[in-house]
Amino acid sequence: MGVGVGALTPLSPGQAAAAADPAAWLDVHGDALYAYALTRVRVPAVAEDMVQETLLAALGSADRFRGESTERTWLIGILKHKVLDHLRRSIREQPLDEQVEEDTGHVAGYFDHTGHWADQPGAWGDPEGALQQEQFWNVLSDCMERLPERLRTLYALRELDGLETEELMRVLNISSRNNLWVMLSRTRLQLRQCLEANWFSP
Repeated sequence: MGVGVGALTPLSPGQAAAAADPAAWLDVHGDALYAYALTRVRVPAVAEDMVQETLLAALGSADRFRGESTERTWLIGILKHKVLDHLRRSIREQPLDEQVEEDTGHVAGYFDHTGHWADQPGAWGDPEGALQQEQFWNVLSDCMERLPERLRTLYALRELDGLETEELMRVLNISSRNNLWVMLSRTRLQLRQCLEANWFSP
């Protein structure tokens, strides 16, 4: 399953017409919503419940949908809030940053003081074009599956959802910016190695 690919794929004219009918939301958007939730919570039953809760919440507020975004974007926005609430509850008693200090030396040489690559990744061709390819999303999904659960969650929220530092620390109960930096650096390094080996290599 591609990471987020369902959310990025444009709807066909028939799907777009059907999406205007709330009764069709599950058929039209269900797979994309489920893929989004599963990438972040990793438990199929929980992801399914969140999709149902999202559709129910959307039905209750359908009159407030102004059409300023696509219906899918609007639904995923509702789902995103439910995912964050779930993560806040589930992680509250399990801080993400335990024992990360010891990894600082392992990743520090790969990044400069701003958090950017000190040694740029190898030739990755056309990354913008790659993001539009379903095969790339499948490889990225496989690479994310190899990450420890905590780092996978952090990466999804930061890079796929765009959460800022303070919100990440609050949602995931990370105690310091340094620990967050170490975790993100370790995650990016592991994904870089996996993508270079499985996608960008000749």
